[in-house]
Amino acid sequence: MSAAKPKGGTGTPATAEATRAGIEFTLHRYEADPAAESYGQAAADALGVPHERLFKTLLAEVDGRLTVAVVPVSATLDLKALASAAGGKKARMAEPRDAERATGYVVGGISPLGQRRRLPTVIDASVSAFATVYVSAGRRGLQIELAPADLVRLTGAGTAGIARG
Repeated sequence: MSAAKPKGGTGTPATAEATRAGIEFTLHRYEADPAAESYGQAAADALGVPHERLFKTLLAEVDGRLTVAVVPVSATLDLKALASAAGGKKARMAEPRDAERATGYVVGGISPLGQRRRLPTVIDASVSAFATVYVSAGRRGLQIELAPADLVRLTGAGTAGIARG
């Protein structure tokens, strides 16, 4: 992996944040299917990456406060576990328009990096099982591969078992 210099229209707030931080990362482009039932699974399949290694970014409201959850595309988000990990009592999925407004990204391309404002973030503990993981680089058709420790550090996240399945 090398610090990729975004070029050719691949620059996003996520890639800009990774570049500014000086971390090593690799960008991966693929043809996004706008009709895909699961953007994350479609991305993993297009890139030939195991579903456990590509993480999707979801937004939930924990006690009314937007919270970012990052879980493998092979799993679903356990809302009770997220609420507990975020120090709350109850969690529910955020409305897509609220997620887009808060992050500055569109659904299917929401990155945990470079969001409009830093939100509390919890990454599933399974992230530490891999040398590198993939997350959205800020738009459909673009993934960023980076070390889990860099992902945790750049997002200011905690890790917990928030995925099931």
